[in-house]
Amino acid sequence: MDRKNVRIHPTAEVSDEAVIGEGTSIWHQAQIRERATIGQGCNIGKGVYIDFDVVIGDRVKIQNYVSIYHGVKIGNDVFLGPHCVFTNDLYPRSHISDFKVGETYVDDGASIGTNATIVCGTRIGKHAMIGAGSVVTRDVPDHALVYGNPAKIKGYVCVCGRKLKEREGDVFFCDNCEKEIKLD
Repeated sequence: MDRKNVRIHPTAEVSDEAVIGEGTSIWHQAQIRERATIGQGCNIGKGVYIDFDVVIGDRVKIQNYVSIYHGVKIGNDVFLGPHCVFTNDLYPRSHISDFKVGETYVDDGASIGTNATIVCGTRIGKHAMIGAGSVVTRDVPDHALVYGNPAKIKGYVCVCGRKLKEREGDVFFCDNCEKEIKLD
């Protein structure tokens, strides 16, 4: 398989059936399973586990020891903080092998904090931000800032990551980059 301009650390285990985009780096002791697809310019940290058939977009930063299981799709420009984890089974039992995979989608530009748990069957919206240690049990709207267990909306964030201020109705403003964002 052609892996042009891809850096794979010698201790990483990357399936020959995985597709790795140009300019991606895979660090120490990471494991990338068969048929996983990883986009261009990604950074896969130490000890990351990417299950079979997982899809990851371009320019995604996956910090150390993140676990991404079968059924997860990650958009472009996503940040996954250290030790966050995605589940894929709502009713886990060790003696059941024919479980139904719960699909999860993380949309473009979203950020997920350290030690967050994303329960399967959820969608994380564009540019949403999940606080450290949060447990996400339901869909997160675009630009929403959520945290806690279970995670609840505590405000909204800009593309630059700063908290937005409500201007009027569904229009928000960022003091940092001066963007105005209309939310549904």
